[in-house]
Amino acid sequence: MGISIRAYAQHRGVTDTAVHKAIRAGRITPEADGTIDADRADREWARHSDVPKAGTRAKAAKVVVPDASTPPNDGAAALPTGGTSLLQARTVNEVVKAQTNKVRLARLKGELVDRPQAIAHVFKLARSERDAWLNWPARISAQMAARLDVDPHAMHVALEAAVREHLQELGELRPRVD
Repeated sequence: MGISIRAYAQHRGVTDTAVHKAIRAGRITPEADGTIDADRADREWARHSDVPKAGTRAKAAKVVVPDASTPPNDGAAALPTGGTSLLQARTVNEVVKAQTNKVRLARLKGELVDRPQAIAHVFKLARSERDAWLNWPARISAQMAARLDVDPHAMHVALEAAVREHLQELGELRPRVD
């Protein structure tokens, strides 16, 4: 009588699934009662398996892909090997593909705008608005001075100073782009 499949898996440093696969593939043979003779199974495993590369014995059942998106040592969410399994990498890849296709579809529908083009358009609008305000005191100061019975030059200088001060305040605002 030998040891259980789970105990043999711990002895080999692999998962019990790997031991089950080895039995199904005929690399090792269990006893008649379903237990494993560890010495004989180790010899059969070595004879029927590829020689693992140095340091990969414990990782034989898992393919590891380095994960650049998560910092190392980020607590319980990190895998013990410091990487991502192939299944997780494929899942991330599929999510990225879905998001890319969603953006492509929105662009085709005309729901997205080109960012540099939008920035240039807003800049052009803001500049024309600024220029209109800078020209306003020259157009209106004489009429206002006549109505208020004040010196037209003094009115023009006062309005232009007030407009420039106001435009300076508006220029210091930094809008958030969400």
